[in-house]
Amino acid sequence: MFYFLLSSLLSYKVLLIIAAVVPALFLMVKVYRSDRLEPEDPAFLWVLIRSGILAALIALVLERVFGFILNHTVKDEGTYQVLLYFVVVAFSEEGAKYFMMHRASWRSVEFNCQYDGVVYAVFTSLGFALWENISYVVHYGFSTALVRAVTAIPGHASFGVFMGVFYGIARRLENQGLQKESRWCRILAVIMPALLHGTYDYIASTELDSVWFIPFVVVLFAVSFIMVNRTAREDRFIR
Repeated sequence: MFYFLLSSLLSYKVLLIIAAVVPALFLMVKVYRSDRLEPEDPAFLWVLIRSGILAALIALVLERVFGFILNHTVKDEGTYQVLLYFVVVAFSEEGAKYFMMHRASWRSVEFNCQYDGVVYAVFTSLGFALWENISYVVHYGFSTALVRAVTAIPGHASFGVFMGVFYGIARRLENQGLQKESRWCRILAVIMPALLHGTYDYIASTELDSVWFIPFVVVLFAVSFIMVNRTAREDRFIR
């Protein structure tokens, strides 16, 4: 009897984990198959997924530290909400993703096409989302997996697209000797996804949710999809 109950519980947990993982894998395949010039080495993509998982752990620490500071310094509710979602959460998470992606890929010989920036950022972001989603689903159940499959996971992928577009441009400019312009693009590779991430969380967590959240998400996903297709179509070698 005990074995049967334990087996059923483990099977349920496995199903939850599969439900958490599948949406991220689907989006990874989409981005990977759009790489028309020179698809990346799967081993290197696994490095980026692991980098995203490590980024999630780094972000967790940063959010705890900055959240503690925010809780003890800001009393106004409106200011608190803005700083929480746009600074504590958005910049901690997107900054951690960028740091780990840059560390793994900037000097890699694999980084020889502009679209590679999109691949790297999306795989890192989905590694982050993968770990985050498994945590949520194991704690809150299958219904959470369904909601996050159409919101949070594509959201992370979309933030990754914006990060990756600027990151790929930055690598091309660096190779052309345009150091200042490359630096600005690397800054934008963090700022743009952080602003989108902060807006996403702010709308989802306030009274604006029912009015603006669905239109915002639809536009975000549509623009990201267009950017992936366009960047892949206009891809070029940069070495």
